[in-house]
Amino acid sequence: MTVSTREFEGLQIPAAGTYELDAAHKRVGFVVKHLMVSKVRGQFSEATATITVAENPLESSVTASITTASVATGNVDRDNHLRTGDFFEAEKYPTLEFRSTGVKSHAGTEFVLDGELTIKGVTKPVELVVEFEGATTSPYGQHLFGFSATTEIDREDWGLTYNMALETGGVMIGKKVKIEIEGEAILQA
Repeated sequence: MTVSTREFEGLQIPAAGTYELDAAHKRVGFVVKHLMVSKVRGQFSEATATITVAENPLESSVTASITTASVATGNVDRDNHLRTGDFFEAEKYPTLEFRSTGVKSHAGTEFVLDGELTIKGVTKPVELVVEFEGATTSPYGQHLFGFSATTEIDREDWGLTYNMALETGGVMIGKKVKIEIEGEAILQA
């Protein structure tokens, strides 16, 4: 029988191996300020990720691909606008890509990953704060682990500069975007 977890600095972490993001148990979302007074939340319904858990967990890595056309904010007109050249230009740039470049730090269940995020053909460094939520074996015999991750970016760094000035001062859409990811990753046979 395969061992699904091992001990690392007081944590029960997943066994070394290649894990895939479980499409049924994931959320790739974002939050951005609207009209300077409220927040709009959205998500991408289509995303894949491969997480390689190394023998030395601090040498682990991840690659992820997010389908830009799968953006959903609960408003069809806004979603269609986000797919245009004003924002993601989904036809020309069908995916957003993330690739980790190393584990920057680790404390308890928190791991900070350095990585590169590509949006509309522009690649910039980002720091992803990952919270390890635990590892287990499902009732179906799948070895998996859960995680959540966050980062904040300035969307204008990736050429997402569309905005409108407000008569009352300020702008319609905030520059800072918080990215929120939750998921389970399943060990591949």
